[in-house]
Amino acid sequence: MPPPRIDQARPYLTLGIVLLAWLVLPTLFKRALRISFYELQAPVEISLSYLRDLQEFWALKTRSKNDIIAAARDQARGLGAAYEITLQENAALKEELARLESLLRLPSHPEYRAEPARVILRDFNAWWQRVTIRKGSAHGITVGAPVIYAGGVAGRVTEVHAYTAVVELISSPGVRIAATFEGDARPISFQGGINPPFSAPQGRIEFVPLNLFATPTQPRRLVTSGLGGVFPAGLVLGRVVTLETDTDGLFKTGRVQLDPRLSQLNEVTVLVPLVSTR
Repeated sequence: MPPPRIDQARPYLTLGIVLLAWLVLPTLFKRALRISFYELQAPVEISLSYLRDLQEFWALKTRSKNDIIAAARDQARGLGAAYEITLQENAALKEELARLESLLRLPSHPEYRAEPARVILRDFNAWWQRVTIRKGSAHGITVGAPVIYAGGVAGRVTEVHAYTAVVELISSPGVRIAATFEGDARPISFQGGINPPFSAPQGRIEFVPLNLFATPTQPRRLVTSGLGGVFPAGLVLGRVVTLETDTDGLFKTGRVQLDPRLSQLNEVTVLVPLVSTR
């Protein structure tokens, strides 16, 4: 009969052997094991997402057709004309951009294909803010692809699996984007902030010229600059509500209010870059 001390230490010895084996195993094997576990878990989350969609469908079926027709009519009255004007302005801006690129002999901006996707999982804490979407490499999504939503930029794709992908939101501290103030061409640096759960999403900006100002009563809109080749220019990031001179006195830093809908995303659109054939 083994001594009692050996029996008490056996669980710790087993744990030590497992940890040592995990450290010794090659990185490639550990990566393959992690991906396999993720792919095994993904169908459960996808199935739950489809069940929620089915629940919403039958909930809408309980409403009468007259209610749905009236709601659609009200929406069409308010948004139809605005959408038509926006489409015309967009076409005119594209023509002007093509003309200027031709005159200045500038390379064209990369073109994108819009791929809508449902959000199936949210993972928010103080150190990262990310969501999992219901589309992956089978739908042409690639790592680094920009992601947008109704409020502007949502984030970028950081992991891609067969039928799912992980999107790191712009509220995450690990995200940096080259930005500009709307109406000002000088580039500045945007970074996600420390966002505890259940708090309003926000970010930070750096390297702001000293002659730019923003206050809570007179905020300024922040948009993507197009530098870096990831995000197209002109996409909304948020509103700058405070600007302060930094310690060296050469630039300003500030706080950016992000759209509160960023924490409640249900659908996003992935901008999949199109490979140019020219």
